[in-house]
Amino acid sequence: MRHSTAELSPAGDEETDGRPFPGALPWLLLVGGLVGFAAAFTLTVEKIALLKNPDYVPSCSINPVLSCGSVMKTPQAEVFGFPNPLIGMAAFAVVAAIGAAMLAGAEFRPWFWAGLQAGVTFGVLFVHWLVWQSLYAIGALCPYCMVVWAVTIPLFAYVTTVNLRRTRAGRLLADYHAVALTAWFLLIVTLITIRFWDYWSSLL
Repeated sequence: MRHSTAELSPAGDEETDGRPFPGALPWLLLVGGLVGFAAAFTLTVEKIALLKNPDYVPSCSINPVLSCGSVMKTPQAEVFGFPNPLIGMAAFAVVAAIGAAMLAGAEFRPWFWAGLQAGVTFGVLFVHWLVWQSLYAIGALCPYCMVVWAVTIPLFAYVTTVNLRRTRAGRLLADYHAVALTAWFLLIVTLITIRFWDYWSSLL
């Protein structure tokens, strides 16, 4: 790792030829990492409380649909044999640290950016598996988990855009990133609305 006042450079150079989001990515990593860590930490605390007392009602269990307790008690909440939020705490802490280091002037070699790309790619795939499980297997939503979803998607999108900045795909992502992210989130919101429409309509 080298330290410099130059802008971020995933490919190891210091040029700014059309590079998207040179100033935004460090802040996205820092803020997104902190928000994701806070959500994962809260979920871990709630999980511990539930393990201590099976009758405990988590703070994010609001109604039959928005119910962390229902999600926490499923096998999907411990895919690797331990609570999923522990993965989030570790991963988001690293993401926030990277953002802080970049704001302090640090630069990283290409292999480091490849590793970060692998990490955010795993994260976004895992998140969408959890989205599917929540909607169609568990039948309930965890609000804190949804915060993690909302953070992971833009982290993946922007890291990918920066890493692919010299390619046609990267330039297209940079030009239409707002449209792509809006459509992405609208699709998830639409799936949630359709899946739980019977409950939402009963509230009208």
